[in-house]
Amino acid sequence: MSKAAKTPPPAKAGTKPTAKSAGRGKPALRESRLDAQEHAYPKLARNKHGASVKEPSPLQAYNSAPATLNGYVAYLRSASPLQRVEAEREGVPAQVVKHMATSMDLSAVRMFNILGIAKATAESKAAQHARITGASGQAALGVMHLLGIAEAMLKDSTAPDARDFDWAKWLGSWIEQPQAALGGQKPADLLDTPTGLSVVARLLGSLESGAYQ
Repeated sequence: MSKAAKTPPPAKAGTKPTAKSAGRGKPALRESRLDAQEHAYPKLARNKHGASVKEPSPLQAYNSAPATLNGYVAYLRSASPLQRVEAEREGVPAQVVKHMATSMDLSAVRMFNILGIAKATAESKAAQHARITGASGQAALGVMHLLGIAEAMLKDSTAPDARDFDWAKWLGSWIEQPQAALGGQKPADLLDTPTGLSVVARLLGSLESGAYQ
């Protein structure tokens, strides 16, 4: 007579069923899909707790720029192309534009005219602590770019009085003088367009370090 088939022992208490026996292999599959998604989106970093976090956007980096004339000049000198784009989109505080006019020894009305913005509009924005945006805001950033070029020229100069020279005031005078290289036009009259600004920036950058004298 054959031996009776042994019955399987009862499962011990607290024993977890395997994925194979329970038919629950889907969580592992789901995790593998999540891993694949993270590889597909490398910009998602992880903090010390293991949670996914996004890298700062160019706009977040731009918002940390100082809202002063000198701060803008320094910021534009080191800003990346994407940060410059955000700066152009956000515009420039009207108060900073007025400060720029004072530093360059130009009247606020003349500066507004160079940037292509009505005096009443600019004054209203300054009173509301608002920004000058659009083409006028881009032109303002362009003038700040020229200030950065003039400052760099001064730092590279070996002239004895270079340290005490007012480069912002000099630039304000220079852009109001007709230039032969511009067909007799004033640089100030070309700053309301990106192409005009590029032409003026190249001309300014081509000047020798001692030319400001």
